[in-house]
Amino acid sequence: MKRTLIVVGIILLVAFILYRMFAGPYNKAVELEEQIPFMWAQVENQYQRRADLIPNLVNTVKGYAQHEQQTLTEVMQARASATQVKVSANDLTPEAIARYQQAQAGLTSALGRLLAVAENYPNLKANENFRDLQIQLEGTENRIALARDRFNEAVVTYNTAIRRFPMNLFASAFGFEMKGYFEAATAAEQAPTVEF
Repeated sequence: MKRTLIVVGIILLVAFILYRMFAGPYNKAVELEEQIPFMWAQVENQYQRRADLIPNLVNTVKGYAQHEQQTLTEVMQARASATQVKVSANDLTPEAIARYQQAQAGLTSALGRLLAVAENYPNLKANENFRDLQIQLEGTENRIALARDRFNEAVVTYNTAIRRFPMNLFASAFGFEMKGYFEAATAAEQAPTVEF
C-alpha cells in the first residue's frame, strides 16, 4: 500500500510538472494572441471614426466651394473604397494589412486635397463648423496613429513570445503563427516639399 501511494505520488508529480511545462507556454501564447484582435478592433474603430467625420466635412466645404465638386467627389469615393476593405482579425497577415493600409492611404491623400481646397476659402476656414470638424479630424488622426502603435506593440510581444524557447516548441505544434505589422507607407520615407 505504501509503495502504491509513492508510485501514485510520483505519477501525480510528473503529471503536474508536465502540465506546468505545457500549459504555461500554451496559455501565455493564447493570452498574447487574444490581444491582437482586440488591438486590431481599436485600429478599425479609429478609421471608422474618421470615415464618419468625412461626410460632415465634405458637406461643410460643399457649401463654400461649389466649383470644387471633383475634389469632393474624390474624397467620397476614397471614403467608400476605404470602408469596403475589411481585414478579419483572424487573417492579420502582412499582405492583408498592406491592402487595408493602401485603402486608408487613398483616403488620407484625398482628405489632404480637400483641406488644401479649404485654404482657398477664407470664409470657410473661419466657419466654426469647419474648424470643429478639422479639429476632430486631427484628433482622430492622432488616435489612429496611437491605435496602430498599440497594435504593433501587441504583435511584437506576441511574435517575440512564440519565437522564444521553449514556447517556440509549443507554438508551432499548436498552430500559433506570426502576425503582420502596420508599416509606414512607402511615400513616408520622403519628406514633403514645402514652398513659400
